[in-house]
Amino acid sequence: MGIIQADIFLTLDGVYQAPGGPEEDRADGFALGGWQGAYFDDESGETMGAGIARLDALLLGRRTYDIFADYWPAHGDDDPIAATFNAVPKFVVSRTPTDPSWEGTTALTDVATEVRALKDRFEEVHVIGSGNLVTTLLREGLVDRLHLILYPLVLGSGKRLFGDGTVPAAFTPVQAPRAFPKGAVSLLYERAGDPVTGVDVSQRTQ
Repeated sequence: MGIIQADIFLTLDGVYQAPGGPEEDRADGFALGGWQGAYFDDESGETMGAGIARLDALLLGRRTYDIFADYWPAHGDDDPIAATFNAVPKFVVSRTPTDPSWEGTTALTDVATEVRALKDRFEEVHVIGSGNLVTTLLREGLVDRLHLILYPLVLGSGKRLFGDGTVPAAFTPVQAPRAFPKGAVSLLYERAGDPVTGVDVSQRTQ
């Protein structure tokens, strides 16, 4: 049985919208895109690249898929990230039928059934970005590992990963947090069942 890992770039106030460029996603009038670049450094890039090198299938929401399909096929195999993305099987979740243009892509419409079946076929399925899809996968209990790269800024607006309707869940660290030179932090968690609540910390004993 394989795993599904969600890889998300996130601000301190939980915004995941348009990290890569100002025009990446202007939905709802969002004008603060392109917030990741100021914090990019070699070490964070190496960590992202190592994660991509491990995946053997790519799962994306429709908006992120359209961005990737427009960019990565035009890049040659001398780019290791492009080589991986172009070679592995790709799956796009869409509410409406679609004819994917990126070679090696299959469209899915049933998250609960079709996405769950991917874990029987692949070792590491990675979801990159695709915040709406990740929220759905969390609700369905389909995210086994959550990799957040947390950036030291707040935006005050934009699409948030953990908003209204988030299903309560607990996570456990897979490795120690790793801080990068320009301030971003890598956090890797696995699902750990339901959160423990109702504990009065003042009554807690060691």
